[in-house]
Amino acid sequence: MSDNFNCSISDAHTVGLVKYRDPYPFGVDPSWCGSRSELPFLNSLKMKMSILLGVAQMNLGIILSYFNAHFFGSSLDIWYQFVPQMIFLNCLFGYLSLLIIIKWCTGFQADLYHVMIYMFLSPTDDLGDNQLFWGQRPLQILLLLLAIVAVPWMLLPKPFILKKFHSERFQGRTYRMLGASEMDIDVEPDSARQHHEEFNFSEVFVHQMIHSIEFVLGAVSNTASYLRLWALSLAHSELSTVFYEKVLLLAWGYDNIVIGLLGLAVFAFATAFILLMMETLSAFLHALRLHWVEFQN
Repeated sequence: MSDNFNCSISDAHTVGLVKYRDPYPFGVDPSWCGSRSELPFLNSLKMKMSILLGVAQMNLGIILSYFNAHFFGSSLDIWYQFVPQMIFLNCLFGYLSLLIIIKWCTGFQADLYHVMIYMFLSPTDDLGDNQLFWGQRPLQILLLLLAIVAVPWMLLPKPFILKKFHSERFQGRTYRMLGASEMDIDVEPDSARQHHEEFNFSEVFVHQMIHSIEFVLGAVSNTASYLRLWALSLAHSELSTVFYEKVLLLAWGYDNIVIGLLGLAVFAFATAFILLMMETLSAFLHALRLHWVEFQN
């Protein structure tokens, strides 16, 4: 017995009388299953994973907009839409994703809600126990300033540049008319003036303002919308637990073969038609919504 005791001591690092082993190498440790902390732990994990997946997919959507603008040769969309959108999204929610990964890797007990809220309310305050790395406070101030600058960057330059391009194009046409005949002079100024009047600056500016506001507000609402992945996973796991514990295990607890077979039939029916068919359809509809709205946005 003493030999076994010595082997167990040499096989582990001890803190007091608590035996310590390395964590589970990949995935969720099975020891969480059935524990009192299972639901809070899995909820926290799934919520953070939903945010990471959402930010990654929204970044992919913005990157695809760059390739669209590059294909159509629109440098305005690249410099005054793609660049500020990437800066705004990643300075806020890309930074949140970085904090999540750092917290996972280091094990710090920082409150990320507190960090993100007071990043806006009191960016110069000391972080205290919520500091995850050196230089976090000046980095947050820099990211906040970049996110603020990205909003007028999206809104203002493009309409004014389009107006300038249109004015220069109209002036070029006016200068070319000086070498035309009298008949051309009588006709072309009216057509050119009509073409010049077709550019409605207020309409272009309002259109750009709507897109800028939609992106700024959508960056918050779309990120929160990806939490539906967490809700779907939670609902599916709870339904699975209910059917397993309240139907199958309860039926087997009677030690009656007839009741056991009935419980197995009910469990099989619930698994096939509720957990597989209905939950799969629900997950498909939510995934379709995320691709159609959040990703395309």
